[in-house]
Amino acid sequence: MCFSATASFGAGAILTVMGVASMKTATHPKQLPFAGIPLLFAAQQITEGFLWLSLSNSEYAMFKEPCTYLFLFFAQIFWPTWVPFAVLKLESNERKRKFLKIMVAVGVMVSLYFLSCMMIFPVDGVIEECHIFYTFGYPVIMTPIVSVFYAMATIGSLMVSSIKGMKLFGISVFVAYLVTGVFYLDFFVSVWCFFSAILSLIIVSVIYRLRPTVTEPIL
Repeated sequence: MCFSATASFGAGAILTVMGVASMKTATHPKQLPFAGIPLLFAAQQITEGFLWLSLSNSEYAMFKEPCTYLFLFFAQIFWPTWVPFAVLKLESNERKRKFLKIMVAVGVMVSLYFLSCMMIFPVDGVIEECHIFYTFGYPVIMTPIVSVFYAMATIGSLMVSSIKGMKLFGISVFVAYLVTGVFYLDFFVSVWCFFSAILSLIIVSVIYRLRPTVTEPIL
């Protein structure tokens, strides 16, 4: 499998269409944070598309640093907090809401950790083997620990939700997480985000199922 600027821009375009459809399908303001995820993924994929251009064409070199940081902002800082928050907004079961609030707190801690690391340590992105390889100066000893908490906040919040279709999304993202870890470990950040973005199709179905059903009168 080969990824490129074309793949990132193409995914961004598809996700934009999906995101607009998802937002239009939403029937309540509390659904918007979750319904808007495909649009946010679209922005992330388009950002990486520009990063591809900056790494392969000197004319776009000015985009390299801002696009690197913006992509990693989405991947490492934004999603660990936004996903459990969006799921919490949809949840009506009080017991599950308590657990999801814990997941939001975990996500905030993960986000703050990555934010501090990004401010202190150098980050970079280079093209290797048809993928973008991100390098970090973060403490290596913390990587497995933070990865577990990241998964708890994102995948865990999806799995605990009582909303129909949410567990399917969680399982799909988890499978993408495993496949990426096994086959694309060196390019994990880029490839997993790409897979997760494509899985946003499930989000549209989740929002669609939340639409109120109209019962025809019996004559």
